[in-house]
Amino acid sequence: MTTNDAGSAPKPPAKDPWDLPDVSHLTVGVLGGTGPQGRGLAYRFARAGQKVVIGSRAADRAEAAAAELGHGVEGADNAECARRSDVVIVAVPWDGHAKTLESLREELAGKLVVDCVNPLGFDKKGAYALKPEEGSAAEQAAALLPGSRVTAAFHHLSAVLLQDETIDEIDTDVLVLGEARADTDTVQALAGRIPGMRGIFAGRLRNAHQVESLVANLISVNRRYKAHAGLRTTDV
Repeated sequence: MTTNDAGSAPKPPAKDPWDLPDVSHLTVGVLGGTGPQGRGLAYRFARAGQKVVIGSRAADRAEAAAAELGHGVEGADNAECARRSDVVIVAVPWDGHAKTLESLREELAGKLVVDCVNPLGFDKKGAYALKPEEGSAAEQAAALLPGSRVTAAFHHLSAVLLQDETIDEIDTDVLVLGEARADTDTVQALAGRIPGMRGIFAGRLRNAHQVESLVANLISVNRRYKAHAGLRTTDV
C-alpha cells in the first residue's frame, strides 16, 4: 500500500522564499534614532513610505532629530517609541545595549525586535570584534527580552549612504537572522522597502556573531579603499 493509498495528504509544495508579506502598514520604531545608523535607517524607511518613530533617552532630542529628517518621522523617548511601534530596531551603541534593553523589557514585550548592534572594539590596529557572554548582541537581546521576538539585521549598512539625500538606491543585501520564519520574512520584507536592498535569510540567532563581526572587516575595507562597502549575496 502506498502512502497515498493509506489516505495521507500529499506534501505541500515548498514555500517560495521570495513570497514575503506586505509590511507597508507597520510602524517602525528606531531605538538610538538620534545616532548616525538610527537616523539613516529612519530616514530610508520614512522615505519609502513607512511610518517611523525614533527614540532617544530624551524626548526633546528625538523630536528635534525627527523634525530634521522630515517625511513624517516622529520623535519620542525610548519607552514611548517602543510602545507605539510594531517593529522596533535596536541601533544603540554597544556599551549601552544591555542597559537600554533591560529598561524597556515591558514596553518591548510582544514586539518584533530587530537588533543591528555590532559589538566592536578599537585600538591602534583598527576595529576588531568583541564576543559577548551570550554569543552575540542579538543573543544578548533575546536573553534580556524573553517576551519579545528577536531577530538580527541591518548590520552592514553605511550610515553615510543611508543619510545621503542625493542617493536614491542603496545597492546592498541585508542578512536577516531569527528563530521564526514569519519574523524573518517580515524583516526581509522591510529591508526590501528600501530601493536597492534585499533581505536575505542567513540562519538562526546562534549564527549572529559572525554577521556582527564582519563589520570590523568592512571598516578595514572602507579605510583602505575610501569606500562605503556593503554586501551582495551571489546566486540567490
